[in-house]
Amino acid sequence: MSATSSLRWRVDAEPSMAALAVGDLIAVLVFVVVGEITHDIDPIAQPARVLGTLLPFLIGLAVVAALGGLYTRDAIRSPKRAASLIAPAWIGAVLIAQVLRATALFPGDAAVTFALVAMAIGGLLLVLWRVVAALVL
Repeated sequence: MSATSSLRWRVDAEPSMAALAVGDLIAVLVFVVVGEITHDIDPIAQPARVLGTLLPFLIGLAVVAALGGLYTRDAIRSPKRAASLIAPAWIGAVLIAQVLRATALFPGDAAVTFALVAMAIGGLLLVLWRVVAALVL
């Protein structure tokens, strides 16, 4: 099985999955922007900083989502299933993000307290979104 066919198996190519991905992006973006604002960073004046904070989380989520089949109909077949898949996936994504933040490529660093806040707040936003998506999509 090639990498492309393996990925196709883990991602259902349909509009509802694109909407699911956009919702995930918005949830993570809200988490990052609110966090930047609470740390006195103006997202409008410093969009590169916001992007630098956002990217590690999106990269982490993309890796975990592709491996875990989070963009399949099965992943949102029920609210319980949606929540039970995205919560541990987000924890994995945050861990990947922390590794990336520990490099010189991204702002910030790998702080345990920030990872815990990211897991809790970002996770809550994603779980809420995925539950709604399971009901609507």
